Amino acid sequence: MQLLKNTIIPKVMALSVVMTIACTDKLDEPQLNNNFAGGTDFTDTSGMQLSVVGVYEAFHSRGWEQPLLISVRGDDVNSGGLGDQPDFMETDLFNYNKDYWMYNSLWENIYVDIISAHTAMEQIARFQEFADDAGIGQGAQYIAEIKVLRAAMLFQIAQVWGDVFIPESSDTNELLEVDVLPTRSEVMQHISDQMDTVIGLLPDMRPNERTDLPGGVTKYTALAIKALANQELKNYQVVADAAGQIVNSGKFSLFPDFYELFKTPGKLSDENILDLQYSDFGQGEGDRSAHLYAPYGPQGWTPAVEGAASGWGFYEPSLKFIKFMLDRGETVRLETSVLFTDRGIAELQTDPAYATLPAFVSNTTRDGDVINDYARALFASGKHYLPSNQLIPGRTAYGSNKNYNLLRYGEILLMYAEALLQGASASGMTADEAVNLVRARAGMPALSGVTLNQVIDEKFAELGMEWGKRYYDMVRLGRLDELSYDGRTFSEADSFLPYPQSQVDQFPILEN
Repeated sequence: MQLLKNTIIPKVMALSVVMTIACTDKLDEPQLNNNFAGGTDFTDTSGMQLSVVGVYEAFHSRGWEQPLLISVRGDDVNSGGLGDQPDFMETDLFNYNKDYWMYNSLWENIYVDIISAHTAMEQIARFQEFADDAGIGQGAQYIAEIKVLRAAMLFQIAQVWGDVFIPESSDTNELLEVDVLPTRSEVMQHISDQMDTVIGLLPDMRPNERTDLPGGVTKYTALAIKALANQELKNYQVVADAAGQIVNSGKFSLFPDFYELFKTPGKLSDENILDLQYSDFGQGEGDRSAHLYAPYGPQGWTPAVEGAASGWGFYEPSLKFIKFMLDRGETVRLETSVLFTDRGIAELQTDPAYATLPAFVSNTTRDGDVINDYARALFASGKHYLPSNQLIPGRTAYGSNKNYNLLRYGEILLMYAEALLQGASASGMTADEAVNLVRARAGMPALSGVTLNQVIDEKFAELGMEWGKRYYDMVRLGRLDELSYDGRTFSEADSFLPYPQSQVDQFPILEN
């Protein structure tokens, strides 16, 4: 259980009882937190850590609906049918309802956390007024960490909505005064510029090498987010430069077992650059920090460990993705990404091209969990699955104790390779070498003279089911026909969600 003890989560749990910046429910509440400083002793600079840990806590506390909404529109995943969230299903079909509660929840909660991040930075700045040189430097690092987490959230909200607010302080009244909404490109450039200001202030190490806040933000997290923002801007030389610094650092490596990367053994591995961290603290009852993984799980299963709870069936790998993977001869990446039911296997086999399937295509996972047929879907996401035999005895919730991968080295290698094939230059690793590292881990043969299309396919295979990465790639690259599949019709006008009506009511500029 040493791994579980060496995470940021115990410090979050221990300190959160005195943190208030992460406990808001409405967008107009965080600014009130400026008043809590009245009882704070700013001469005690150890209090700075409370502020930064509170932001980590807020960042990790994603509602179950948020990553689902961010990711459901790709051709790698479908919403589960027959559910009690019809507008979620319609979003998957590119029919958007601005009154749908999920839209408002994603928008509001991310902005609450961004505003809270500003509150924390302002508090740390007040501590710095009374700190010695060491304390000032520590505060500068903490503010830099918070800016990276803020950038990650701002990046996601701009991907979903395009033109969005860029808060500059904890005062939400400033948003009411905005008369020109920042464009998506301006948001991405702002993120890139912010990362330039913080990279030199952050630890030069992997997140899992940090001993003060294990798994916390480092220089390489900021470089990864800079690369992502510039990928959206199609500034491929900047992508190659930022991703190249990560690659050339020699600090990161691919976790050798792709299947276990998304399970307990992969927690805080040398591949992970940014995770949402959760823990049961090695105990079967009592305190826990958790994400609700049930929406991803099969509605019905027979777990190897009796009593382990099943899921809701809201998130289904697409037949298109599965056939794509079978056509490539994928093994471990397909087994890892998809949980099969007998009904799903039968549906695959109605296509004569897939009448004979590899032995690993089974309704029983390698860990002995049997995925039974259920009404909502034919398949479930394997990347959000924790085998029941990896649950800590006494815990029964689906996926309990599982971390949620956000950014990992496998993606950086493929971003780097794509940037080179989009015309960028770099010293060090070639595009072939970067792609073949990823393929070798997956048991796939090496490529020579890799093409852009091959890199995009590699990203599809490697990153399927992960945070809508496939969807946003297709939108960025203008490959919109890929998103018109299985009866769906996608057009450029469908790229962004409509602003939630409740936010338009508060901020009329969104209507314009």
